[in-house]
Amino acid sequence: MDNMVDDNKNVNQVVESRNALSDTPGYELPLLLFAGFRSLIDRLHAELAEQGHPDVRPAHGFALQAIGTAGATASEVGRRLGVSKQAAGKTVDRLVALGYATRTDDPSDARRKLIRLTPHGLDALARSAAIFDDLRSDWATALGPQRLHELESSLRTVAPTEAFRLDAAGWFGGA
Repeated sequence: MDNMVDDNKNVNQVVESRNALSDTPGYELPLLLFAGFRSLIDRLHAELAEQGHPDVRPAHGFALQAIGTAGATASEVGRRLGVSKQAAGKTVDRLVALGYATRTDDPSDARRKLIRLTPHGLDALARSAAIFDDLRSDWATALGPQRLHELESSLRTVAPTEAFRLDAAGWFGGA
């Protein structure tokens, strides 16, 4: 079928367009998506370091998001990250040691501890949001606003809302 030719010796347009699409191996798509993700995350962390948060690592960013502004228990953080309570606890321990989070008594259950973000942790989240806005603006400049909008729209089509999970660390075996 790849060699279909019409009477005028022109390659069939359907086969031609199919071949153009199949020239890119399938494994490149996840690599390109990951490279785009890494470029954003690496630039974010370089900027965060310059803005007073040199110790924040990508796993910390996911954990800060999992804790959120309302706070969470270690079990909830683990579930949100897709890791064990123990792995989440280690990450939380590190955030506490760095001054990004604190453990407090849960007012609704004295047996539980809530992890809450400190002002330093909230500052890191706020700065991250602003930096991501700047990075998005950089992509809009590089690609053009319409192409970026189309890229985001296309990604929303293939990665529906329920797929937005924070458990990327779980893919690699830990937080």
